[in-house]
Amino acid sequence: MLSFKDTIILSISYIYANSKPAMSENLIQKILEFQAVSEALEPSENERGHYVDEVHEYANAFLKDLKTSKAYTSDKETPNVFKISQNQKSLKEILELYAKEVAAKGIKPASGGHIGYIPGGGIFTAAIADFLADVTNEYSGMYYASPGAVTIENEVIDWMKGIFGFPATAIGNLTSGGSIANLIALTAARDKHQIKNEKIINSVIYMSPQVHHCIHKALRIIGLEDVVVNYLELDENSRINSEDLKNKIEADIQRNLEPFMVIASAGTTDTGAIDPLETIGEIAKKNKLWYHVDAAYGGFFILTESKASKFRGVEMADSLVIDPHKGLFLPYGLGAVLVKDKAAVYHSHHYIANYMQDAVNTNNPINPADVSPELTKHFRGLRLWLPLQLHGLAPFVACLEEKLLLTHYFRLRLIEIGFKVGPEPDLSVSYFWYPTKDDNENAFNEQLMQYIHDDGEVYLSSTRINGKFVIRIAILSFRTKIETIDRAMIMIDKALIKTKQHNPIINSK
Repeated sequence: MLSFKDTIILSISYIYANSKPAMSENLIQKILEFQAVSEALEPSENERGHYVDEVHEYANAFLKDLKTSKAYTSDKETPNVFKISQNQKSLKEILELYAKEVAAKGIKPASGGHIGYIPGGGIFTAAIADFLADVTNEYSGMYYASPGAVTIENEVIDWMKGIFGFPATAIGNLTSGGSIANLIALTAARDKHQIKNEKIINSVIYMSPQVHHCIHKALRIIGLEDVVVNYLELDENSRINSEDLKNKIEADIQRNLEPFMVIASAGTTDTGAIDPLETIGEIAKKNKLWYHVDAAYGGFFILTESKASKFRGVEMADSLVIDPHKGLFLPYGLGAVLVKDKAAVYHSHHYIANYMQDAVNTNNPINPADVSPELTKHFRGLRLWLPLQLHGLAPFVACLEEKLLLTHYFRLRLIEIGFKVGPEPDLSVSYFWYPTKDDNENAFNEQLMQYIHDDGEVYLSSTRINGKFVIRIAILSFRTKIETIDRAMIMIDKALIKTKQHNPIINSK
């Protein structure tokens, strides 16, 4: 008995055979043959159900194991098992391969034990949003193509404007992360001040030595590699010294240079410091500088009662970067930029192509594709809008407050067993080291860091502060709990004992 699909193919072939010349008959037959093979890309309802069940089972097992599995494994050897060939695999085989060779190796970013770098979050309901966005395949670059998707993205941006005190006339974009967000903001600053050609080598940007390295990448990409970068002095808490900023601007003007931008941070990567935003904003306004604030890591702490006052002055910025995939615990892939000067952003990104003439309507809201390097635009805004609608804001704020307290708790536990800690942090990034009596303190702590990595129960990282090797804490995962810190302390204590055993002549100060 013929299947329904075969019956349809024969029927269509018969119709075309009796109405078209032989050449058309052959053409139609070829099309139908390829169509029959390509049907594999459209699984049946029953097949879709099996796929979803298998992925659901894997996801549940993965999340269940997170509570007890190590946050880091130093085993990074990956055999050549990902080679693409004509041989098909079952979804079960693919999931087993993924579990063994992807999810089980390196840093486990979904783990609450990932407190070494500022992690992406990975809340489950954001994954549901991504599933919906992928199934419906919405294109959120142009309002004409998907008015609902673009409206949701613009609503998320308007919500952020309200949080950070930006005017309704400001524009924004949801990006893949802080790197592209910073790129958009710095390009707008460049075009506002027309920094090009021979003007580049006399133009000055002021920034902290602890500014995120994506700033330097962005400057190179947008043609400002040869701009004058004037690094500012920092205080004992790694914040920009505003008096030094004033003095350097005056000195540069005397040297016939042209100051045009100052970059502040609301949560540096190394130490979590928040620069004096209000004071810097006043200096920028007085000197007619573009004021950019990189708050990719720390921005959403403005929602907390305990830290909101530290963000006073952020509303003075000409541009602002924040990452929902950090401070709102979403999966990697969602940053945001807000810019007050629409014309500056449009100068770089707004183009009209002939083939897009149907989509052009001056009455439409702002199209995301008009304010970003991206034309192809994944509907990434749903991964924030859906969880906010589903959970409300309160759990997100509570989670941020919890991370601040956990950072304080961790520091107290470290002091109890003889570690030194850096200054009281502005947010949830801090650092520590073990003091020794001799000159090999850095070497001792490097060895300690290696043993911590070898253990991997909880993942920590390291950095250098004024030449000192220190171990870094970055608490922002929504899964990091007080028991995570207690596990970390057991691991650190074991690593410390082992380090002392290998350095018998070193005693703590």
